[in-house]
Amino acid sequence: MNRNETKIKMLVGDGDIRVRPLPIYSREACGFLEDLSKFLRSDREAKGFPDIMAFAFWCRRGNILGLRDAYPFRENRLGRGLAFHIAPSNVPVNFAYSLAFGLLAGNANLVRVSEKAFPQTDILCRGLGEVLRRPEHALLAGQTQVVSYGHDREINDFYSGQCDVRVIWGGDATIRQIRQSELKPRATEITFADRYSFAIFDQEAVASLGERELAELAGKFYNDTFLMDQNACSSPHLIFWTNARGGEDARKRFWEAVHQAAAKYDMPEKKVMDKYTLLCENGAMGRGKSSLRRYGNLLYVVSLQEMPEKMENLRGKFGLFYEMSLDEMDDIFDRLSQRVQTCVTFGISGETLAKRLANCHARGVDRIVPVGQAMDIGVFWDGYDVIGSLSRGLAVQ
Repeated sequence: MNRNETKIKMLVGDGDIRVRPLPIYSREACGFLEDLSKFLRSDREAKGFPDIMAFAFWCRRGNILGLRDAYPFRENRLGRGLAFHIAPSNVPVNFAYSLAFGLLAGNANLVRVSEKAFPQTDILCRGLGEVLRRPEHALLAGQTQVVSYGHDREINDFYSGQCDVRVIWGGDATIRQIRQSELKPRATEITFADRYSFAIFDQEAVASLGERELAELAGKFYNDTFLMDQNACSSPHLIFWTNARGGEDARKRFWEAVHQAAAKYDMPEKKVMDKYTLLCENGAMGRGKSSLRRYGNLLYVVSLQEMPEKMENLRGKFGLFYEMSLDEMDDIFDRLSQRVQTCVTFGISGETLAKRLANCHARGVDRIVPVGQAMDIGVFWDGYDVIGSLSRGLAVQ
């Protein structure tokens, strides 16, 4: 490893990382996240990034203590030791959530972020460094590092060989590549692979909304999708409309409201070209009969006439969405592969939908959330009990 140390950029922390497992939801971890939340929410530069503010709000004391109190297996659980996190390259704040999970699970944490430059990464690392330097957080300071390096097998080998649990966020190819680096015999791993999300909206419920309520709905949908350029695994790409026999007026009103909500979205020429190219590629791949509505360069909506064979192939970016009327909700359940993560709903009971999914033996869908909550990451994610997976239990007899 020595010859590769010059390839590693230390963003947070220094020297050798120390491993002293703590109980889950420890006083030290909860206190640190509370202080980090306060720092970020008061930082002028951080306030310019909604995704950083969302993370800061997630870290606030009330939310963390709520997660702690709701967790059913708190007794006699400690961190596994050293957690090695590989963060994705397309969602800049994800590494901070992964680090927070590792802290709450009682681990020392080494987080690898992409070399791709994001201002959010710089701001978050600055905040982490400043809060960790406070005397009251000395224990966690010695157990926390954020590093950046390229695709280097030897470095991955070294860190993987040292860790007690490895956390991989990324596409299938990334996971296969990282898994070439062996773990210790007793080390464990959790992976957050390439996922797909969709929405089911009740058209009659949308039609009943007044202008103010419709604008609120469109704003929530904007937050679920545009804020992360639709790169987040929980951002819906395809919207199914139920109770759609009354025509398309409600849908048109909805998309016009989304177009208005997206007026603040940054749309440089590169995004326009990338979105148009993706639209053409999907057309060339034969997605079935469809029609396109354009709302300037901000919003493209492709209306499908036939059920896609594999809905997870219908992906949008930068304001490209697909929609389809649904005669029977059960029609889609047998098409849900294990790649499908989140179902975003409006006008439909999540409990009812969950029962129907169970009765149909659906292999896909790990989350059902109302519109506006797709991005609300939690300690139960992708079907994992993340805190449980990153910690170990002490059997007491």
